[in-house]
Amino acid sequence: MGFTRRLPQAGTSWTRLRQTNAGDPSRTSMMHPNIMHGIKCNFAFKRILQVDRTLSSSLHLLRSFVCQPRLSPSPSPRTSQIALKNVATSEAIQKHRNSLANWFLQQPNEERQFGPSFALDSIHVDPVIRETSLEEILKPSPDLTIQNQLKASCNQTISLQNLFDLNACGQPVRNVVLYGTVGTGKSTLIKKMVMDWCHERLPSFELLIPFSCEDLSQSNAPISLRRLITKKYLHLRELVPTLGTTNFRVLFILNGLDRLNLDFHLARTELCCDPNEPIPPSAIVVNLLRKYMMPEASIIVTTRPSAVRRIPSKFVGRYVEVCGFSDTNLQKLYFQMRLCQPGCVGVSGPPTAEEASKQDNLVEMLSRNLERHNQIAAACFLPSYCWLVCTTLHFLYFTNSVPPPQTLTGIYTSFLRLNFSGEVLDSTDPSNISMMKYVAKTVGKLAHDGVISRKTSFSEEDMRRCFEAEMKKESELNLLDVFRSDVFRFFLTPSVQSGKEHTFVFTIPIMQEYLAALYVVLGEKKTLMDRVGKDVSEIISKVSEDVAVVLSIVSKVLPLRILPLLFNLIKIFPRYFTKFGSKDHDTIASTMAAEMFKEEDYFNDDVLEQTNCTILGVEGPMRHPDDAPDDEAFELFPIFTVGLLSRRNRSILDQLGCPITNLAVLETAKAMKKKFIQKIRKGLPQPEVMDLLIFLHEFQNERFTAEAVQSLRTINLSTVKMTPLKCSILASVVGATSHEVEELNLGLCHLDVNSLRILFPVLLRCKKLHLPQNGLGPEACKVIRDLLLHEKCAVSTLRLADNPLTEQGARYLAEGIAGNRSLRQLSLLHTSLGNRGVEVITQHLAQNKHLKELDVAYNSVTDETALALVEEVKRHPTLNMVHLYFNEISEEGKQALHQMRKDQDGIRVLIFLTIGTDVSDHWDTILNVVQKNLAVWDRDRVRQHLGMLLEDLQCSRRQTANPLKKFKFMSVENKVKRMLGELQ
Repeated sequence: MGFTRRLPQAGTSWTRLRQTNAGDPSRTSMMHPNIMHGIKCNFAFKRILQVDRTLSSSLHLLRSFVCQPRLSPSPSPRTSQIALKNVATSEAIQKHRNSLANWFLQQPNEERQFGPSFALDSIHVDPVIRETSLEEILKPSPDLTIQNQLKASCNQTISLQNLFDLNACGQPVRNVVLYGTVGTGKSTLIKKMVMDWCHERLPSFELLIPFSCEDLSQSNAPISLRRLITKKYLHLRELVPTLGTTNFRVLFILNGLDRLNLDFHLARTELCCDPNEPIPPSAIVVNLLRKYMMPEASIIVTTRPSAVRRIPSKFVGRYVEVCGFSDTNLQKLYFQMRLCQPGCVGVSGPPTAEEASKQDNLVEMLSRNLERHNQIAAACFLPSYCWLVCTTLHFLYFTNSVPPPQTLTGIYTSFLRLNFSGEVLDSTDPSNISMMKYVAKTVGKLAHDGVISRKTSFSEEDMRRCFEAEMKKESELNLLDVFRSDVFRFFLTPSVQSGKEHTFVFTIPIMQEYLAALYVVLGEKKTLMDRVGKDVSEIISKVSEDVAVVLSIVSKVLPLRILPLLFNLIKIFPRYFTKFGSKDHDTIASTMAAEMFKEEDYFNDDVLEQTNCTILGVEGPMRHPDDAPDDEAFELFPIFTVGLLSRRNRSILDQLGCPITNLAVLETAKAMKKKFIQKIRKGLPQPEVMDLLIFLHEFQNERFTAEAVQSLRTINLSTVKMTPLKCSILASVVGATSHEVEELNLGLCHLDVNSLRILFPVLLRCKKLHLPQNGLGPEACKVIRDLLLHEKCAVSTLRLADNPLTEQGARYLAEGIAGNRSLRQLSLLHTSLGNRGVEVITQHLAQNKHLKELDVAYNSVTDETALALVEEVKRHPTLNMVHLYFNEISEEGKQALHQMRKDQDGIRVLIFLTIGTDVSDHWDTILNVVQKNLAVWDRDRVRQHLGMLLEDLQCSRRQTANPLKKFKFMSVENKVKRMLGELQ
């Protein structure tokens, strides 16, 4: 064990006593100072002392002589008892260490999802803490710019190991008050301190006893300190009786003092020094802090700034403020440790080279954004927001399971639960309003006003309008004062944008949309008529029964028959007001639909890309500060609004004191269904389709999702960057129903093999599947082969154009084609097949009896391979169209293929724009394909082929005398010339 064994009454080790006596033998015969003081040193007294010294010296020599043999003396009974007692103490403390370690290692659900590597003892960065004074705490706050925060944090810093050093006056420190606003890391710092003691990395204290003030506040029943300790920590029952009677170095930790009402007046909290005396828990805390009970014990108290003044300053030895990650290097260190952990990628074992590279890229991009002194640096001043950033990045980059285990709304709701966990704003206020409820009513109103007016920065006037406009009572002003000191900087921070230093912005931009959504969902958005009507309705409901009784009695005595009639009419008002109030759900649904389908936001990036940009920034040249800013888009607002209605988020909000009823959710869902289905059927741009899928995923309502997806028959997500998370969302949402998807377009979506595996159940149910320009290679062809061979495959049209499939990929595809029964059209345009790849596919065509169209254009196919393919097509029962343009086919090959077409009616071979002296019926098909791919294909090669097509058109035009045909040739030539002009 790491603590020193000591005598219960002396507090000094035996070894030290032996060394002291050996150095000065005469000290063993010294008399008590009280006897010596004031006595005249006469001759007789000197003789006595002289004799005593001589005897003492003789005894010392005799003792030394006797001890020469190596026989060890037998231990006395008292020595054996002390040794046994020390062993029992050591075992009790070791058991206490193990118990505390097991308790504090338990992770909340928000952390457990990231795996065991994110435990507190493996990932922790100590925040900056600095020594302050009560005067500094109570004086008005200076300019709250981020620069001033950083400067203040760098002054008078102190480490955890020096908290109990002598103060500036050289006096010992016994009580330390550790305070900080919400999110600065007080609780995490204390947990890490406890873990350090458990692992014997805090040798200053032999025993550490933590208490939660929230736990202590649950009961006012009298209890003694010793009983309280054994009640919480039963394994210390043998050790507790010695507390207060020995020089045992004990540290008490009182976490969350703001949750406990303390009164240091002697008239209300009596003095008590007996640890065995039953008194209320708050009285125990007061007497410990007074140093009237166990004065030798050290105490650390954690609290919010508003509760610091509850402890008189004479009982505080040192004030210490937790400043968070005021140093940018601490933020980078946290992100490095958090994002580069092996468990971050969501799989067991060490990460692969690709995964490690992705982790390093994330950290590098995040570091660059922090170095720009962006608003993200101001947000990460709080360790809580560093956690939120890492959690969001983990969600965006490392989610690949179906359905995704998290939602974006769930991350933010859990984040608020971790930081507020149902705390009341002020434990001394009789209203006991929860902190989160107060935030939703005040900060939520500010956020909602900003979303409606499309602004993200707020002036002092905006603040006063939202926070002080309706303040009429002293208690309301007191709550506002507590909010300002404890919570304000958690949500709002001074802007770092040049010229806007005196305006405030939300610490994390997305938090504005979340709180605006919470404000709407909780029904805080009410007009004056709504509030007055509700108050009148409640009053009438309360007094209606009593008044009815009184009027019935009066009407029997007096002829006032009309009074009960009038009152019965008044009683109808609450009933009709309730029906009128149900229209709030229609209002919420209308708000969501209006914000979700704003036409001015149609072509923005999807909300997940926007979220990514707010964290990692936008790569490329930064906009000049004098440039006019783009219009703010608040597309996450409706998504958060519907996300808060999900069962899981409602459960967490209920813990935070913000309940949402099941009836409200049901009524809102009914109102949404009508408005959303109409919008979906009209069609949406690609980013808006992705936003709709995210909206449905956030709602977590299978019935609503199934009805919405059934109306979404065509899903066009082309050009949307489909990350594994988006693929998981697509698979989860479409998986809510079993109907077939008419068409799914995933062109230019950055898909890979993993993406195809995630989407596999969805791809099976698609009739038309478009996967062009995704960089899919041979490995992806294995997944497509399995898709085509699956018994439930419904794919009839498959487009794989502009993917480097190569010959090896063609072999896998050929196997799939041979065993498939649903495929009718297959496009392998510009897939680097070459002659060998096309030959492999040709060999397997005979086994497929359903294919009707095959496109192998732009694959470097030569005459022999092309002729063999068309020969096989002639024998195929259903295949009647082959695309062979932009291949290396000579003029002789063209003529041979044209002759084969004449011999076999019904086969259409698309090679050139002309057929003899006429324009091909499919010239527009060929040119449309070329037009779409001008930006993708090799420009020199496209220019060469377009030149050949132009020469062919001009040659055929000269051979015909028909003026109509000449005019048609000239119109096609002009279109080819325009394409050539675009390539210049």
